[in-house]
Amino acid sequence: MEGRKGRKGLVKIKEARKPWKNVLYAYVEQYNQNRVDYGTGLREQIVTDLNYLMERGERQVRLQVWYAERQITPRKSETRAKLARVLRETEDNVVADLRLHSVFFYEKSGMTHREDIINRERLTLLRDGDAWIIVGVERLEDERKPENEPDWDNPGSGTADPLPSVPLINRGVYAAGSYSRSGRYDREAAALYADKWWEKGNPEFAEFAVDCTNYISQCLFAGKAPIHYTGKRETGWWYKGYVNGREWWSYSWAVSNSFARYLHTSTSGLRAEMVERPEQLMLGDVIVYDWDGDGSFQHSTIVTAFDAGGMPLVNAHTVSSRHRYWDYRDSYAWNDNTVYRFYHIPDYF
Repeated sequence: MEGRKGRKGLVKIKEARKPWKNVLYAYVEQYNQNRVDYGTGLREQIVTDLNYLMERGERQVRLQVWYAERQITPRKSETRAKLARVLRETEDNVVADLRLHSVFFYEKSGMTHREDIINRERLTLLRDGDAWIIVGVERLEDERKPENEPDWDNPGSGTADPLPSVPLINRGVYAAGSYSRSGRYDREAAALYADKWWEKGNPEFAEFAVDCTNYISQCLFAGKAPIHYTGKRETGWWYKGYVNGREWWSYSWAVSNSFARYLHTSTSGLRAEMVERPEQLMLGDVIVYDWDGDGSFQHSTIVTAFDAGGMPLVNAHTVSSRHRYWDYRDSYAWNDNTVYRFYHIPDYF
């Protein structure tokens, strides 16, 4: 692994360098530096993707205001980049996928906090004389992308089906009979599960391209939330995995909007009370996000910690995040229309 100190942190990239990789190294250094020290004046222009540059510029201005409002001081950023794969490589053109693990340290009220975010990007590079430039930056995982949502005007008439006799894909955590359990919500267990699996999926479960709600459901189940099995995908809250090649989980288990609908309407088992402010949330509570303000929720997170001011920090999948500030104003998905719902899970089911 190669490594080099940046102005505000550590930048690493896992690959022996070829000539076109020099521009990747420079890109990662800028990516790392932008988080803590954006206003450093002109630097080498290695990206010519105008849409990317516009979005990045708007985001950086927003970050400066955001830091001031939160009364935090950025201290250091460390970005570890892995060249995941090269899709095309010629003398004049390269398309490559990068995995970027950014660790951001900031201070609030004398306390230092750490936040982890993993982004995956596809870069298109072209030779420009003796140098290389990046002409395209595509985010491979995007919080704006919704999961597959059923047609609620015509949801289908799936009939209830008994639990199969074949082993469940998540047998290790889905103990026999646990789908009818009830009792106290174990908030610490839910948060511990969230921290254990924030970076990758539990192999006992299916992992989706848009995985945020599937991950949150697993966290709630780890906290002893009771399964409500109906056999109908449009009702209840349940998961059985793949059975004979068929998807067996409720939409509420894996789709943000369906999950929010279930929490909002359930009166027994897993249920939630909608509260008005994020500081009313506790460990293991849930936030859902409607980026466009149109009433349809596209993202879900779980509260796993609190900052020095008592505001919730959350974990999520899709863009894998650990102890991220709850309002997501650092996300490219965020805009002025974004609407949140804050769900408090009761102590007892």
